[in-house]
Amino acid sequence: MSNDSEAGPGSQAGPGEFTATVIVNAPAPKVFTAFLNWEKQSDWIPFTRVRVVEGDGGEGSLVEAVTTIGPAVLRDELRVIKVNAPYEVRVVHCGKVLKGPGAMRCTAMSGDRTQIVLHEWFHLPAGPVGKIAWPVLWPGSKLGFTGALKRFARLVEQGRLP
Repeated sequence: MSNDSEAGPGSQAGPGEFTATVIVNAPAPKVFTAFLNWEKQSDWIPFTRVRVVEGDGGEGSLVEAVTTIGPAVLRDELRVIKVNAPYEVRVVHCGKVLKGPGAMRCTAMSGDRTQIVLHEWFHLPAGPVGKIAWPVLWPGSKLGFTGALKRFARLVEQGRLP
């Protein structure tokens, strides 16, 4: 992830890194459009409501994702810093807890298939405790996001997204 000075604090990569990948049986432009439908991410990211709070969802927009599991609530804010349709979107998580850059890339494959790679580099809260606890407590861990991306792929393939 390049260092974008205009992205502000937290734009540098943190040690909480993970990558999730999935193949979608749909062309890259369709997959990319479905992914950037921020509010519809609520349909495939468990326990999470996503909405655009500033802008149109494109570059410069502020997106909020609120994950609620029982009494625990995690509010994630992310700024969209680059949209290169239909290939890449880059964001910076800029909330109080989650900070750091992320990227989603679509790669067209033969047979109208698309590989999605989601990569995040979080700064971990709460020092050493955060390093141990974050993959368990936050559903955005590799396992959680891989499962969410698989749900996303099914919705796109079924024509329920975008």
